[in-house]
Amino acid sequence: MNINISETETLLSFAEEMASLGYRYAAHPVNLSADCDNIAFFRTSMGAEDHCLAGRNDIDYFKSVPIDSLIKDLKTVMKSGIDLYSNQKLDLTEFVRLSRENKQLPENNLNTNIMNETNLKYLKDQLKYTGFGETFDTELRENMLKGDKDFKIMHTGIMNNGVPNRDTVTVELNFKKSDQTDMYFFNSYHVNLQKEENKPGLEQTFYINNDGTSITLKEAYNLMEGRSVNKDLKNKEGETYNSWIKIDFKQTDNSGNFKINHYHQNYGYDLEASLEKHSIKELNTPQYKEDLMNSLKKGNLQSVTFVVGGVESKMFVEANPQFKTLNVYDANLQRINHRESKEEKKSEGEKKSEKQSEKKQSESTDENSETPSANKPKKRRQQSNSV
Repeated sequence: MNINISETETLLSFAEEMASLGYRYAAHPVNLSADCDNIAFFRTSMGAEDHCLAGRNDIDYFKSVPIDSLIKDLKTVMKSGIDLYSNQKLDLTEFVRLSRENKQLPENNLNTNIMNETNLKYLKDQLKYTGFGETFDTELRENMLKGDKDFKIMHTGIMNNGVPNRDTVTVELNFKKSDQTDMYFFNSYHVNLQKEENKPGLEQTFYINNDGTSITLKEAYNLMEGRSVNKDLKNKEGETYNSWIKIDFKQTDNSGNFKINHYHQNYGYDLEASLEKHSIKELNTPQYKEDLMNSLKKGNLQSVTFVVGGVESKMFVEANPQFKTLNVYDANLQRINHRESKEEKKSEGEKKSEKQSEKKQSESTDENSETPSANKPKKRRQQSNSV
């Protein structure tokens, strides 16, 4: 529908007046600018359609519109800030369409910004709870603004377990945009663990789960060190189960990843019972014992204090669910075999038994040496015969 801009206010007043009189449709010429002289109003759509079909040639061709739509479009022109005194021709339909798009553009940008901020926070939280800290804000923003289908962020750090070694870990964080939305997701991270300079590192990819069961960076490092980690996992039905996991370095899957072995609850590994077989000082304090068990479940090589023959010595222990035992290392990280550890426990137990036996014997001796006077035999009093 074309109009002369200078006729906008007059045409709007005319349409509003006809609407107040009960007219619901307007028929306007297609190839001419609509004005108060050539626009017609009707109470029914049928009347408007009949008027449109009555034209004999293209010049007389009319098109009908609901009067409410016409009034709304004319008001859009009035509020647009356009020069209403201009005698220029205006395509009303196209003008309104562009005005609506321009109005929606800031709203869409606002919605996009809100969505991006929500997405950014989601990714930051994922990285934080997977053990990568809170240092990737700038890199995430920059990559998300590019709008690429996927992007990577590199991270390098030094890992150790409270021991002298300083292993270098290089991590490639992988992000991918959804096929349905503009949301990005943290899909996986690829770890390269280098224990010696100028030698190829050990590599493994760990995938991110949205159910909170993802393997953290520290757990990944411990697994790649050959230790076991205890995790609450979920099966395909979404049911939670507990399992120890350990990398099998002798087998790989189709993608080149080492396979991961699972030792479920029914496998029968009892970490607490394995600890109790050793003379570990920390087990005597409930809080220290709990901290020790939690650390071992994360796959850590944990420092502990062994007490043998009354002498304390620093040792390191790690969980070994596969063989249902505990690996023990001395202060120099030299493995102590299980038999030696048992003998230490036995020796400590024997010493405790000896002390208890000595204590009982001492108490028994004291009892024998302190016989009550009431039990002593009374001396008979000699009676003299009177003469």
